[in-house]
Amino acid sequence: MTGRLPLAVSLVFVLVLAGCERGMHDMYDQPKYKRGAEAPLFADGVASRVPPEGSVPVDDPEAMPAPPALTLGLLERGRDRYTIFCAPCHGAGGDGDGMVVRRGFPAPPSYHEARLRDTNDAHLYDVITRGWGVMYPYGDRLSPTDRQAVVAYIRALQFSRRVPADRLEPEDLAHLRESTAKEPNR
Repeated sequence: MTGRLPLAVSLVFVLVLAGCERGMHDMYDQPKYKRGAEAPLFADGVASRVPPEGSVPVDDPEAMPAPPALTLGLLERGRDRYTIFCAPCHGAGGDGDGMVVRRGFPAPPSYHEARLRDTNDAHLYDVITRGWGVMYPYGDRLSPTDRQAVVAYIRALQFSRRVPADRLEPEDLAHLRESTAKEPNR
């Protein structure tokens, strides 16, 4: 009889845990209306509601603050934070070929793609903050100022690939012409 008691207690424990798990799934999968969905609960039949008169919208605490002045110090800080947090996946040049990718992790897009060159800074800031796809969010690891510095550095990386020749110093232009002359034909 004493051998069966622990078995019975264990069985009851397992059943109780199974019930808890079901309760947890009910919390995850709560019924809700999507934006613009029909809702018979309301007289107009629409789930989206107009905010009450006099309500004041609250800014998103994670929204990008006003951009700081673009300085060499900001870019250096951005490069430092980028090297630590971003380069392992995105690569030193922003091509999406970092060391982690070379070891089998999915490659992120290149910052030099047109859609990322054309996106606004707030989008880049938001992705750094909240993550995207398999990218982990860095909002808790990088301060808002550091996130802005990283965005500024990404923009500098992007600009570095598309600098108009008339904006280059003569010695840089000569070096560029020299290095492209040495490249094999593609």
